[in-house]
Amino acid sequence: MTTSSGLILFAHGARDPRWAAPFEAVAERVRALRPGVAVRLAFLEIMSPSLPEAGAELARAGCGRIEILPLFLGAGGHVRRDLPLLLAALQAAHPALQLRLHPAVGEIAGVVTAMAAAALATLEPEQEIEGPGA
Repeated sequence: MTTSSGLILFAHGARDPRWAAPFEAVAERVRALRPGVAVRLAFLEIMSPSLPEAGAELARAGCGRIEILPLFLGAGGHVRRDLPLLLAALQAAHPALQLRLHPAVGEIAGVVTAMAAAALATLEPEQEIEGPGA
């Protein structure tokens, strides 16, 4: 698929492959809602692809612009220190790419509101909280 824009959803990674299920659900939902955008998951460690690998794949697919959304609740050390180094490496390898880093997803007002709603739902005995596959 040749497309002009891509999205990398950047997560930490874990040894247990089941850990990635919620992130894969987010990626699938984005793909369904925006079929013209190439969406890739990328991981800081343990899982693959890495951010440079996902970025290179999007560049090969014809993306000239890539949005990067860290799927972290806050901008801790990985987002503040590790991610800029990975982005610099990706930019150096693909100088024509336009990269734009967004705030950590947990710092976005709509996400905070959704998490608060989920927390409040636990206080309502008749309310059932559904997981990513629901």
